[in-house]
Amino acid sequence: MSFPLLTATAAVPAVGAVLTAAVPAARRTAAKWLALLVSLVTLVLAAVVWAQFEPGGDRYQLTESHSWIKDFGVRYELGVDGIGVALIALTALLIPFIVLAGWHDADPLETSSKRWRPTQGFFALILMVEAMVILSFEATDVFLFYILFEAMLIPMYFLIGGFGDRAHTGSDENAAAQRSYAAVKFLLYNLVGGLIMLAAVIGLYVVAGNFSLTEIAEARANGSLDMATNTERLLFLGFFFAFAVKAPLWPLHTWLPNAMGEATAPVAVLITAVVDKVGTFAMLRFCLGLFPEASKWATPAIVVLALISIVYGALLAVGQRDIKRLVAYASISHFGFIILGIFAMTSQGQSGATLYMVNHGISTAALMLVAGFLISRRGSRLIADYGGVQKVAPVLAGTFLIGGLATLSLPGLAPFVSEFLVLVGAFERYPVAGVIATTGIVLAALYTLVLYQRTMTGPVKEEVRALPDLRARELAVVVPLIAVLIFLGVFPKPLTDVVNPAVQHTMSDVQQKDPEPQIQNVEAAK
Repeated sequence: MSFPLLTATAAVPAVGAVLTAAVPAARRTAAKWLALLVSLVTLVLAAVVWAQFEPGGDRYQLTESHSWIKDFGVRYELGVDGIGVALIALTALLIPFIVLAGWHDADPLETSSKRWRPTQGFFALILMVEAMVILSFEATDVFLFYILFEAMLIPMYFLIGGFGDRAHTGSDENAAAQRSYAAVKFLLYNLVGGLIMLAAVIGLYVVAGNFSLTEIAEARANGSLDMATNTERLLFLGFFFAFAVKAPLWPLHTWLPNAMGEATAPVAVLITAVVDKVGTFAMLRFCLGLFPEASKWATPAIVVLALISIVYGALLAVGQRDIKRLVAYASISHFGFIILGIFAMTSQGQSGATLYMVNHGISTAALMLVAGFLISRRGSRLIADYGGVQKVAPVLAGTFLIGGLATLSLPGLAPFVSEFLVLVGAFERYPVAGVIATTGIVLAALYTLVLYQRTMTGPVKEEVRALPDLRARELAVVVPLIAVLIFLGVFPKPLTDVVNPAVQHTMSDVQQKDPEPQIQNVEAAK
């Protein structure tokens, strides 16, 4: 039997989570180093997965399949395509930086014995989320994916509700209430989506007789599985609703600003840069792969919702007074671009959407983590409490600016390539939608540059005069992320080579081809 590489990539952080949680309470520093070591080992395994994957080979590679619940046809079935490989790499890349950035976020508070924070639990929960997310990108059994899709809510609930942001303007009791509200709202929204998806999963089993993504696809291809139109549409809606909550897509987005605002900055990155990508990934793998005709039927409505997300999220970001909530609403706008690219049903749009998932994860991590370092120094999330920071902490201000420029998709930084491809793909099939989506670019420039101007430029406020610049640990978090943003901005080929063949498979699933270019015949015109 060949080495189960995909299982190992998810098992290492899962086992690491258990070991980290078991570290004695007095050995907090040891737990941190153990979590960091486990995350680095996982990164190495993800790099091996990338190296072993052959872009021109079979659709699903490094496959594993074992019987799990035999009576119901449930299997432990894994396999990765190019999209899964790219998102596994993103997850494994970000977790070490999340661990480093949150190095002191769960330390006990000296001022209040009632708010003792279990450091070991904080890092164990992060590793457990990593394990579940990676395995969800690998699962080709629908029931296995559903279990992971729901199970990751539990550690995320405790990370949001139990380890909230310390920079809160109200009392300790008010801060705890806000954290509890955000955590419960996150859980309830996603549980409702998951329950609706469960009904659709059961319906899929009744129709198809198994949960294997590959077997269902083969049955559809050879004609042995023919879903009734209404049945396929209902099943599609059940899956899509759950994924739209996770993504999040307007109007199912309202949990995200609360969760990101009340969570620590590293956990906010974990939410939007890692966990939420499961939703958009699942739209490509399961909605388009299992229900191609229903996907085409629902496309006009989904494109409209994506456009509303782009414009609405950007407009609310412009009006925010809270730094972290601004980044949250900006992410809602960016997820609108991703979903628009997926349902543009063009190869450029879907390639751009996949690249956007990766690049948004890196750019949001860079911006949010630097913002977290800034907030931890000042003790406030309010934009109005800052001013002139670039004069006292120029490195912090400079890295904050680069993260912000990446968020607005400046040419030369990674998100530009993905946003450009999404817009090209949208223009090819839906020109009006492409025009409307471009307003998101203008608004992104507005909220990003206004944020930088109000916090970093102008007279130095008295409260920020003593702010220290980035320390060595913080530079170790930010500098590599910026380097990756620049590298993928000028040379995205390593990503596109892996992603494009998988996109072609998805286009084949929905039986779509790129529209013919509208080129006028000059000779005919003469």
